Amino acid sequence: MQETKLSSPRYAVVYKVTWPNGKIYVGSDLTDTISYFGSPDTRLIERDFPARGDRRSITVTREILWESCDATKSEVLTMERKLIVELRANDPEIGYNRRP
Repeated sequence: MQETKLSSPRYAVVYKVTWPNGKIYVGSDLTDTISYFGSPDTRLIERDFPARGDRRSITVTREILWESCDATKSEVLTMERKLIVELRANDPEIGYNRRP
């Protein structure tokens, strides 16, 4: 079965979100929605910012690591997994990803 390519001109992206403590989350978005910052486990982030004052003003950075206007969903997810491993975003000392 052949996988359908994503429709253009939408870009599929793999991005990295960097939190104020330097920890990262790597995710993907098939439509490059500007307001999408992924789905990390909220409990993990809350543990790193336990004080109410730490939560009053938080600046995170979202950086596009890879993009394609003709990748399949499978290709996007493969690249996401590759970058999670390369950046060690699934190491609890470095990031908020829990897999692969």
